[in-house]
Amino acid sequence: MKNNRERAPIGGVAEIMWIMGIVLCSLGVCLSANSGFGVSMVAAPAFVLFNRLKDVLPWLTYGTMDYIFQGVVVVLTALVCRRFKWKYLMAFGTAVLHGLCLDMWRLVFGTEVYATMGLRLVSGVMGAVITALAISMFLRTYLPQQAYELIVKEISERFNLNISKVKWFNDIIILLFAIVMMLVLFGQFDLELVGVGTVVITLVNTPLIVMWGKGLDRFFELTSRWPRFRNFFEKHFN
Repeated sequence: MKNNRERAPIGGVAEIMWIMGIVLCSLGVCLSANSGFGVSMVAAPAFVLFNRLKDVLPWLTYGTMDYIFQGVVVVLTALVCRRFKWKYLMAFGTAVLHGLCLDMWRLVFGTEVYATMGLRLVSGVMGAVITALAISMFLRTYLPQQAYELIVKEISERFNLNISKVKWFNDIIILLFAIVMMLVLFGQFDLELVGVGTVVITLVNTPLIVMWGKGLDRFFELTSRWPRFRNFFEKHFN
């Protein structure tokens, strides 16, 4: 007799989602950078700054520049929302972990744009898809997100705005900011920094996040493996 019962969702994965979010998001950014079509809109400002300063500051890595910029975003979040929460500092801690993973992936895959167009296309597509999956994971965990997700969530809650609209507006503002920075610092368009891939990711990022989210919700029950720790964390740090 055929068993028509659906498999029960896998529970207790909230903490694993957070770890995988950090690892996969940094992988997606690395692949996007190596494609030579430009990184995602939220990663673009740090990427532009890094490429301008790397020859002046030999110790500077893309991962380091990324979490420094995210620190600025955390401060901006506190100023705009006119409040401070401990999770703002924790979001910066998440950004540091992301930056370290990003540098690790760049050691694995290298820092140069791939030579063949086929490999560049595969790298760009995989970068966009993996980054969206990682953000979907972040949005389904109670642990601190990166600054880029934090500012969207906090502004939408603080001013009672639709989070999807805030996300779209935030992405466009950051994209425009990255373009202005590129023109000011380099005096020209550099499509390997902010390029076709950046624009495409800006357009498809939210639909991809929604798509991945539906899949995650179908196969996983995002409960905590340590419910007492979750209760303590949400009580004192959210």
